[in-house]
This record gives sequence, C-alpha cells and structure tokens, in this order.
Amino acid sequence: MQLHELKPVHKPQKERRVGRGGKRGTYSGRGLKGQKSRAGRKFQPQIREWIKKYPKIRGSRQETNFKSQTFQTEIVNVEMLEKKFNSGEEITPELLAEQKLVRRIDGKVPQVKILGKGDLKKKIIVKNCKTSKQAKEKIEKAGGKII
Repeated sequence: MQLHELKPVHKPQKERRVGRGGKRGTYSGRGLKGQKSRAGRKFQPQIREWIKKYPKIRGSRQETNFKSQTFQTEIVNVEMLEKKFNSGEEITPELLAEQKLVRRIDGKVPQVKILGKGDLKKKIIVKNCKTSKQAKEKIEKAGGKII
C-alpha cells in the first residue's frame, strides 16, 4: 500500500446550509421577517439598559455610601488606657474621643471596644464600652470595674 492508495473509512459529512432551497428553503424554520429571522441577530438584555442609566460612584465615596454596618466600632487596647489615664478615672467613649484615642464618625462618638493587648496596673472604671474577655480579666484583676 502506498500513500496515494489511502482512502478515508467514512465520507466527510456535508455542512447544512440553511435557507438555500430544498427541504429547508426560503425561511428555513426562522419564520417571516423581523429581527429573529435575520442573520447575526443579537438581543441586548433589558437589565443592561437600566444599569447604564444609574450613576457610577467611584473612589472613596463608594466606601462611605455602601457600608454593611450601620455604625462602626473603634478599637482601643488596654495598654493605651494605662498610658493615657490615671487610677480611679471613669472611661467613656466621649472621653476617649476627647483624648483622640478614637475618631468621631460623621461627628458622632462611635461605639468602642476595649481589647486586652498590654498590661494594666491602674484601677479604671469603664462605662458604655464593649470589652473582650482578656480585657475584662485585666481590668478586674487591677481592681477596676466595667459598667
């Protein structure tokens, strides 16, 4: 057997050319006229037009406008309380904002959470603040209170 004597086992299948006479002629199953019957028809999704009309918010404004939390919490560690406050002082979120340990959000005093990083040796009274387990143990061990 030589190269010129090779023949394919199966005949190549002809591509179906729609809309050129014969069994699938004229409209070739697409119906009469209109966008759906044309070649290369494409429908634009309706939602896309709505998306185009909405204003696109870019940059840092996007972060402030779309927050999952309604009110943020600020974090303060026990070691900062040790440095800034004296023994027997009463600590509130307002006082922390005055001392600039937490920043105001839109002019309002945020919720404050005290975490247990560092050591505490002063008796401190904490009001209206959330505390972690470690921070609570350290404050109470130093002789302070959480109200």
